[in-house]
Amino acid sequence: MKIIGVIPARYKSSRFPGKPLADICGKPMIWWVYQQCKKVEDFDEVYVATDDGKIFSVCESLGVKVIMTLDTHKTGTDRIGEVARKIPADLIVNIQGDEPLLEPGTIKAAIEPFYTNPQIQISNLMTKIKDPVDTVNFTVPKVITNREGVGIYLTRATAPYPKGSLDYAYYKQVCVYCFKPEALQFYCDYGEKYGKAKIEEVEDIEILRFIENGYKVQYIEVDSETIAVDTPNDLEKVRAIVAAKIAAGEISNA
Repeated sequence: MKIIGVIPARYKSSRFPGKPLADICGKPMIWWVYQQCKKVEDFDEVYVATDDGKIFSVCESLGVKVIMTLDTHKTGTDRIGEVARKIPADLIVNIQGDEPLLEPGTIKAAIEPFYTNPQIQISNLMTKIKDPVDTVNFTVPKVITNREGVGIYLTRATAPYPKGSLDYAYYKQVCVYCFKPEALQFYCDYGEKYGKAKIEEVEDIEILRFIENGYKVQYIEVDSETIAVDTPNDLEKVRAIVAAKIAAGEISNA
């Protein structure tokens, strides 16, 4: 099975312009994400997918494999779809470019179910929320699944509401997605024909397009301390963590 990892990187982020090139201990954020992906043995190839000349040039200068894509894509998943059409594979893994602390083992967890269950078309990761602030933070999508771990809904609100029981752990999305080519093609074809799906547009959560249209998204729980960089404040937290890891000899920016 040929598996490729693709990291979408857009310069014109509405909340944090230029985010992929934000400096973290001497290297841009996108470089750190790429290095983590390169440690995943399941990948045959790893690429950054961008529509921006600055990101493309920086990636090339740092030895990062990069593909220039169209600048008309409405979502990162559409950008992944363009790469999948250029580089055929049996499984395409979307790794968000704003999680430089993402562990290789965490990425691998999203891939493993496809080796044993040929019925799975889409997987996504979730991790238990440990910081109560995250339950009310709208930048953190919360995941709701059934007993089999199949996604029912994702929301930026605090949900489900604990009216009947307080015995519930909240989960947040970890932005690693695996797609069979057919599922990814559906996503792109739907977008070209209709644009974003109804609730996908309201919540601004891409995976909802699949759930709204009856696809089963398999969720895998992981124990991950990754931090998504959505704001400059998040970036400062990540810088401090990376600096500490470099000082301890756990990682290198060379």
